[in-house]
Amino acid sequence: MKGKYYNCEDWDFSKAYCDADEWRDKPLRHRYMHGGIEGSELKFSFYFPPKELYKRRFYHFVAPAQGSENASQTAHGEDDKIAFALSHGAYFVESNMGGADASGEDLLRNNAAAARYSRMAAEKVYGAHRPYGYIYGGSGGSLKTCACFENTDGIWDGAVPFVIASPMAIPSAFTVRAHAYRLIRNKLAQIIDAVEPGGSGDIYAGLNAEEREALEEATRMGFPVRTWFAHYFMGDGALPVLTPMLYAADPAYYKDFWNVEGYLGADPQSSASRERIMFTTKLKAIHIPERILPEEFKRTGVDDAWHIFDNIDRFAAPPTLELEDAPKGEALYLRGTDIYFIDGAAAGHRLPLSALEGKRVTIGETFGVGTSGQPSLYSLLSSLKPGDGLRLDNSDYLALQTFHRHQVPKEDYPGWRQFTDAEGRPRYPQRPIIGPQIAFHGSGGIQNGHFTGKMIVLACLMDESAFPCMADWYRGKVRENLGEKTDGSFRLWYMDNAMHAETAGAEARLHVVDYIGALQQALLDIAEWVENGVAPPESTNYAVKDAQVIVPAEAAGRAGIQPVVSLRADGGGRACVPAGRPVVLSGRISAPNGVGRIIYGEWDLEGRGDFGTAAELRFVNSDKTVAETEITHVFGKPGTYFPVLRAASNRDENDGFTLVKNLARVRVVVS
Repeated sequence: MKGKYYNCEDWDFSKAYCDADEWRDKPLRHRYMHGGIEGSELKFSFYFPPKELYKRRFYHFVAPAQGSENASQTAHGEDDKIAFALSHGAYFVESNMGGADASGEDLLRNNAAAARYSRMAAEKVYGAHRPYGYIYGGSGGSLKTCACFENTDGIWDGAVPFVIASPMAIPSAFTVRAHAYRLIRNKLAQIIDAVEPGGSGDIYAGLNAEEREALEEATRMGFPVRTWFAHYFMGDGALPVLTPMLYAADPAYYKDFWNVEGYLGADPQSSASRERIMFTTKLKAIHIPERILPEEFKRTGVDDAWHIFDNIDRFAAPPTLELEDAPKGEALYLRGTDIYFIDGAAAGHRLPLSALEGKRVTIGETFGVGTSGQPSLYSLLSSLKPGDGLRLDNSDYLALQTFHRHQVPKEDYPGWRQFTDAEGRPRYPQRPIIGPQIAFHGSGGIQNGHFTGKMIVLACLMDESAFPCMADWYRGKVRENLGEKTDGSFRLWYMDNAMHAETAGAEARLHVVDYIGALQQALLDIAEWVENGVAPPESTNYAVKDAQVIVPAEAAGRAGIQPVVSLRADGGGRACVPAGRPVVLSGRISAPNGVGRIIYGEWDLEGRGDFGTAAELRFVNSDKTVAETEITHVFGKPGTYFPVLRAASNRDENDGFTLVKNLARVRVVVS
């Protein structure tokens, strides 16, 4: 790379090839081109709308993990990125970014080359012109988006990084929540109840000193307290794919953790020491299911794209091992346990345990297996023999859970202040900081806030992986660069009641909404800002306290682009009624100025997740930005219910790609 800016001077685009150029009718009528650059691993796909619909722009999507240049073809509905671009007059760009092995500056170079060559292809389709270009990506893709936008000039005109991470996010955002989960796992029900509507609000009530310390640590690092409801499905996020990388970066850490003063494991009375498992036994039998043919990996979601690095052989069911003996106890902490083979043909190798039932263990996700000259999972399993010795061991996983304590950055990251004394000195032994190295490896740059053009950042207030305070950290870097001119080029919009993933799965939709519509509205707004000078809605107003992002309760004070929904039961945040007595549920929906009208409201009254009852809206003002709704419902059986009112606003009521959603919950206790 030459200096700050990279402009593709070293690419020979005369070596570009096109192996597909055809008109397609799905998802919408478009001209599809596929190709690459000879002498490189770069491949790309372009999707051009008909000339009469073209608005001289392109949207360039970068996934968290580089993989297939055709991955977005699998999307559908509101999340169909190709259909969104085509229906809004833009051509769509996606590349493999050089393939799964590409890293560092090569990712930046490959993304820049794909964008630059797309303009050459666009000239062939539409004639001589310069299309405006907008790059966007979430999670690890947000790091790629920032790296590309900050280190190029003239490639892209605008950027929309979403669920944005900081250079210190990996692995700390995952380790701190893993540590807290281990300590509070038996108290999560009462913690969740405290932050639900009508709860006490005291998340620390009833916790012992260790549990309180762990919960405080995660909270002061920025983990959103309301998100603990999702503990049963969010797991460890991307931590499994990071583990081999972390071990290679600092293998001595895992020994020091158990032996050097200042590390949690060195204290024999610590929770880590108490929950450590080191159980030696022998194999009795190996069960290898039928193998199935691997399918091309085509996931681009911020919560699943990293599975591209899962090198597990594909089986019809997970492989299992039967042991001669197994550890016993109802409170065994098996999460993160590894199976170490200590003799036989597989000696020196290990596999992750995902479950232990009696004396049978199930093999889990095997990131790193089959790479760097290591045997494949099938080969490793096939080499096992009855009588081989093995050890069940969770030592490394326990050590990893407090890795963030030993990674205090010199730069001010609010979450790490808790690990320093009054003079700012670290209270724990320190290791070489590896977060920025991983960030650079996975993106090609380290965020610095220096860019030309326009940027809109979309962040979520219940993000379990890229904590909300990380977006505020990046906004601070932009302010260091732009100063008083920040608002002329930058926006930060927070989405309430939204998590890391773009879509809200069935297990979460009673608590959170998806943010796809807001993201796609941001893409339209960035184009209007760049091309026509139309400034988008103002940034969300918020405050940061102990790394927790707090927003005003009312839409007018909150700003941003998301409507605010409030809900009451019999006039309060909690109603207690006997079974069979009617309850009046009253909701209010209000949208900030300039972000469109309220489009709909819908009810889920008893936790079914179907939102099958439409809300009757009574608009308070003529521009339909404030609406009230009311419904009377009878709960026939005793229990605790959380009725939900979900609503959406939109600039264009006919545009299904730009619905901006929110919800509210209320507690009803039926006796």
